[in-house]
Amino acid sequence: MQRRVIPAPVRVLGNLLDRLAGPGDRLWPVDQEPLRLDRPLGAGATGGHGNLRYTVTAYEPGLRIRFTFLADSPFEGFHELWVRSLAVDRSEVVHILVGRPRGAMLLLWPLAVRWTHQALVAGLLDNAERAATGRVRHPARWSPWVRLLRAVTAAPVTEAAP
Repeated sequence: MQRRVIPAPVRVLGNLLDRLAGPGDRLWPVDQEPLRLDRPLGAGATGGHGNLRYTVTAYEPGLRIRFTFLADSPFEGFHELWVRSLAVDRSEVVHILVGRPRGAMLLLWPLAVRWTHQALVAGLLDNAERAATGRVRHPARWSPWVRLLRAVTAAPVTEAAP
């Protein structure tokens, strides 16, 4: 579980949550492979990022999204993103992952994917705080291990054909 308390009303964070994977998405980190869905955010929308595929199985606008991994995904289970009010001008954004890796992910999760996934979520939480307040009090920092993994797995930059 990763969470961040943000000095903003839940309505502000809920509006950001509702734009996830759509036009005007200010949460998803731009340095990550995009999160794409086959239709607007809502129950039944299917998509994912990278080789992770899932379906939106629960959506409470402005409050919660549950993504359930598809049968052929390297994970079994779900992950959720939600917001909750702590006070009139203070809210919490929470991400949980409840699942088991399968196949090659049994090895890849503890060695690499776990760390890069946590960095992705930390970037998403930074984006939520920045979009809601205009700044990030304590920005997430990639560990040397995550920086190495990102450097090794980054797609090569190629020049466009003339």
